[in-house]
Formats: sequence, structure tokens, C-alpha cells
Amino acid sequence: MSWRENASSNMARRHLLSNLFRLFCGALTWLGIVLLVILLAQIIWQGGSRISWDFLTRFSSSKAAKAGIYHALTGTIWLIAMTAAFAIPVGVAAAVYLEEYSKKGRLSTLIEINISNLAGVPSIVYGLLGVAVFKYFFNFGQSLLTGSLTMSLLILPVIITAAREALKAVPSSLRQAAFGLGATRWQVVRYHVLPAAVPGILTGIILSLSRAIGESAPLLVVGAATSLNFTPSNAMDEYSALPIQIYHWAGDSRLEFRELAASGIIVLLAVLLLMNATAIIIRWKSEAKTS
Repeated sequence: MSWRENASSNMARRHLLSNLFRLFCGALTWLGIVLLVILLAQIIWQGGSRISWDFLTRFSSSKAAKAGIYHALTGTIWLIAMTAAFAIPVGVAAAVYLEEYSKKGRLSTLIEINISNLAGVPSIVYGLLGVAVFKYFFNFGQSLLTGSLTMSLLILPVIITAAREALKAVPSSLRQAAFGLGATRWQVVRYHVLPAAVPGILTGIILSLSRAIGESAPLLVVGAATSLNFTPSNAMDEYSALPIQIYHWAGDSRLEFRELAASGIIVLLAVLLLMNATAIIIRWKSEAKTS
């Protein structure tokens, strides 16, 4: 066999393997989409009929016909708002400091490694940390403040990592041009780097808050209530959340409560989609301003 025939045979084999791999990846992608559609269809079929205005405005009850999700929905809104208020400023400020101000050395490398490792720590570990630090050491008890601070610790590594990547993506020429015009480092960061990095930072915030809104393990550990007949009015009140209420209903042996759990999942998905849509609109407007 000549070298031309050998090269042609190798090329044909490579094309075949490439096509087979492409088909394999496509099949796995469509398998995941089909399974997701089936799961969503089952949830909607099982719980869609129970969603009503009464379901959204009633409190928890031991009778399925009178049970509602108002306390959990309100608690989730409080929890996410307070978590965002704590985590976003700290996470973005830490990312700005590490990327724009800190000197490269062993200490900064150690901090970067620890942040990357913390992003992979199981959520229940953050729950145990929240119990030890916020519930008992600071004596915040089973309050909304304990839950929000615990969830803030959970999503901080994600926000910091995403914000740093967004800051790295800003061209260095933009910084050099601002420095050349006599701007201080703070002016460069405030008026040039941060506005250009806002879309990427918002993407990280969306992902982190989406993770926080669906977590139940840390909230169970820190003592979020499963059944309440009131809504929180301040940071020191007890609270419930949608994942906790869904977990409580799903563990009930009665069929009607499992249907309520499916209805709760639909409400949780709706809140998540609404929150993500709002953040995407803000990101889109920020991209339009910087373009």
C-alpha cells in the first residue's frame, strides 16, 4: 500500500470516528432533554390541577385540601433577597480585590486555591458551619438571618470565581488607556473595568442564586420550619422555604400530599424562571450600554 492510500485510509478512519463521536454526543444530549421533558410533564400532570389562588395564599395545614404554600413562598423571597444582599457585595468586592489590587504571590495563590475548593464543598457542610457559627456562636437561633448568612457562604465561592473570570475577560488595553489619561486605579476599576464586566458578573450571580433557591440540606440543618402559620416580618423571625415545604410533603405517604409537593415544585420553578429572566434582562441592558 502506497503512502497516499495509507493517508487516505487514516483520514477516512478519523472522519468515521469523528462522526460516531458527534452522533454519540448528540444522542446523549437528546436523551437528557427527553428525560427532562418527561419529568416536567409528570410534575405538571400530577400537581398542575392543585395550583390555585387559594394554594398560593394559604398557610400550611395537616389537611391537604386546606394546605397552602404562602408561608414558604414568602420565606423564599425573604431568604433569597437577604442572601443576595449579603453575598453579592462581598463576592464582587473580593473578586475586584483579588484581580485588580492584590499582588501575585503565595498568599494570593493560596486564597485562589481555597476559593476553588470551597466551590466544590457539599452544601450540607455549609449547613453544619451555619449551625456552629451563626445559630450557636452568634446566638441567632433558627432565624431568617441564620439561613441567609449560611446560604451566602454557600454561593460566595461561585460569585467570586465568576466575577474574577469576568474581570479577567476585560481587555488590558482598556485599563492601560485609562491609566494613560491619568486615572487612578479606583477610577479605572469603577468607571471602566466594572461596567465592562457586569454581564459576566451577573451570569455568575444568576447561577449562584439559582443554586441557593433550590437547596434544602443547609436549611434543614440550620432549622428552617416545615409548617408555619405566619410569614417573617424581620430578620430574626422563624421562616420556611419552598424546598423545605416540598421535602416535607414529598416524604408524606398520602397521595394528596405528594400532589401538593408537585405543585410546590411548579411554583419553585416559576419563581426561579422569573428571577433568572429578571437578571437576564438586566444583563442584556448592561451589555447594550457597554457596546
